[in-house]
Amino acid sequence: MIRLFAALAIPEDIGLALQARQTGIEGARWRPLEALHVTLRFYGEIRQDVARDLDAELTTIAARPFSIELEGAGAFDDGSDIHAVWAGVAANAELSHLAEACETAARRAGLKPEKRNYKPHVTLAYLRRPDPAEVGGWIQANNLLRSPPIFIDRFGLYSSHQSRDGSHYRLEAEYRL
Repeated sequence: MIRLFAALAIPEDIGLALQARQTGIEGARWRPLEALHVTLRFYGEIRQDVARDLDAELTTIAARPFSIELEGAGAFDDGSDIHAVWAGVAANAELSHLAEACETAARRAGLKPEKRNYKPHVTLAYLRRPDPAEVGGWIQANNLLRSPPIFIDRFGLYSSHQSRDGSHYRLEAEYRL
C-alpha cells in the first residue's frame, strides 16, 4: 500500500514568504518548506497496482499551463476543533479543471469519488486543541495575504510517509501541462 496525492509544488520564494507567517499560534506544527503544496486530489492508501493505473490515467490529462495566486488565510473547523491553518488560493477556472481531471483519473483507476468539496489551499500548520483566540488573531493578521502569480506548467503525484515528526512527501511522478 502507498499513500498518494496529486499536488502543485510551491516555488521556494513563495514558500519562504509563507514561512515568515508561520508564527503566533502556540503548539502549531508548522509545515517545512518542502511540504508546502496545493493539493489537487488526495487519493489515500492504495495498492501498488491501483497506483500504476492511477499514474497511467494522470498521464492522459490535457491542460494548458496557467497561473495561480495565493489569497487570504483561514482555518479548517472552528473553536477547539480547529485542526489546520492555511493560505487560500484565489478562484481559478484552470485550477478547478485540473483538480476535476485528477478526480476523473481517480475514478477511472477504480478509486471512490471524493465526497468533500474542493477547497484549494496551502496548509501552513496542523493544530491540536489550539486557543481559538490565537487562531482568530493569526487569521486576522494574515487575511490580506496575496502572492504574485505562480506559473503552473506541471503537477506531481506524491507519496506521503508518516513519522513522529509528521508527514514527509516524495515526488513519485511529474506530469507536464
